[in-house]
Amino acid sequence: MSQADYIKDIARFGLENDQDQLLEVLSKLIEHSRQTKKVNLALQLQSILKEGLRAQQTKGLATVGSKKYYLKEDDRALNELIIEKLTSDYSFENLVCSAGIKEELTYFVQEHRDIELLNKFDLPVSNRILFHGPSGCGKTLASYVLAGELDMMMYVVNLGAIVSSKLGETSKNLSKLFRQATSENCIIFFDEFDSIGKVRDYSQDHGEMKRVVNTILQLFDYLPQNSIVIAATNQMQMIDDALLRRFDMTINLGLPSNSQIQELIEKTLTKSPFKFRTKKELAEIIKLSEGLSFYLIQRSIITAIKRTLFGLKDVEKPNLYLDSAILKELILKEKV
Repeated sequence: MSQADYIKDIARFGLENDQDQLLEVLSKLIEHSRQTKKVNLALQLQSILKEGLRAQQTKGLATVGSKKYYLKEDDRALNELIIEKLTSDYSFENLVCSAGIKEELTYFVQEHRDIELLNKFDLPVSNRILFHGPSGCGKTLASYVLAGELDMMMYVVNLGAIVSSKLGETSKNLSKLFRQATSENCIIFFDEFDSIGKVRDYSQDHGEMKRVVNTILQLFDYLPQNSIVIAATNQMQMIDDALLRRFDMTINLGLPSNSQIQELIEKTLTKSPFKFRTKKELAEIIKLSEGLSFYLIQRSIITAIKRTLFGLKDVEKPNLYLDSAILKELILKEKV
């Protein structure tokens, strides 16, 4: 059967309210999607299916203290802890970084692709990785790339909801999150990880932060090999040393070199019909961009493309040239 046939069956059984047939066809579509290399679709459908089945268990009114009541409360609390569940189409092709970093990340991915081989020889699987460096230098993008390369669902953690003023509540929230994510073999992504992994200051801390860090240490130690934790921070020096030692990989994503700036410009312009008039213009832009983050450079290029486009009278020309004066002005503004 084709994907279209499965979709038609799902629509028919859904309208007929035939849940048994609906679940059977949906399961077949998930397997069909995996076999036809549409892994992201399969992951999304599988997540929808699990959430739907669980929602049925908690449907309707629930007596306070009953099993259904606690399931509802757990689901509500868990949904608040996650900003987004997502799959990614990003790959290493989208990432601009040094050859050394790309090699390290490639090995990280290979460990999970060949996890059975490592298990056969009783070798540990790296599944905790920390990205650190200035803002806008690719920490979040690198996380999306790993999710895409591994074809895994990623939970983006809502740290605002995780951290609670109630004594012991933050640790409970973290435990709930890990329990759910590891049951689905997901990636757990913590941005601004330093906000919960702070150094335990025994002279000032009243004890809650120590409990949170201790909880994370325990959760890291018992993290199943099929699950992954990715953390990102701009302030690595604020993270507790014991937590830093738990990460299998620590990757520094710094400001781009001149060759990386050129690669970023070329990748960005590849998605548009624009190019530079001369190699000299490109060299000037690369030199001017030194000291800026990947994000600020790319944002300036995209803005320059839009403003150049607005000023063109004929957008059907075979060759469209980027207005480098506009781009230079935007880059200089970012440096102020």
